[in-house]
Amino acid sequence: MQTEAEVRAWLRSHGTETVRHPGGTLYAHLCRVQERLGALGHTTATQSAGLTHAVYGTDGFDLALLFWGEREALRDLIGPAAEELVYLYGSCDRDRTWPDLATNRTVADRFTGEVTRLNEDQVTPFVDLTIVNELDVMEQDPALLTANRAYFADLFAAWEPVTSPAVATEAHRLLNP
Repeated sequence: MQTEAEVRAWLRSHGTETVRHPGGTLYAHLCRVQERLGALGHTTATQSAGLTHAVYGTDGFDLALLFWGEREALRDLIGPAAEELVYLYGSCDRDRTWPDLATNRTVADRFTGEVTRLNEDQVTPFVDLTIVNELDVMEQDPALLTANRAYFADLFAAWEPVTSPAVATEAHRLLNP
């Protein structure tokens, strides 16, 4: 497992400072997500997952920095627990996962088609990472906030039973002013 500085250097070496993203660059977004997860009380592993959450691409952001079949490389960089969360996040088929996530606690894998039941210790970090990511994107692009406020307010309200109180408060602050 590498230091945070080494992980950030790895991200920069993979071009994240040149990829446009709401709020500037992908690199800036990844750093904001990590920092916010830390400020909201998440573990180092969850913060590392936040910093690297888009390495395999996502259902909403197609660019992959690393092929999902090469997971060992990311494991070596951030550790197995953080990498597992990154894989779950990146592989998540949002249409098949998000509507019932709070009740069935499963993630449909867009790469393999498999469905994985989250361990109890994975549910809240997965949900919180997802919420913090979406909040950052919407805060950086007010048009996205306007267009998606109702959808995410309803979705995140449904997820509240498995959301940390600090992240639920952040979601309410942005989506229900």
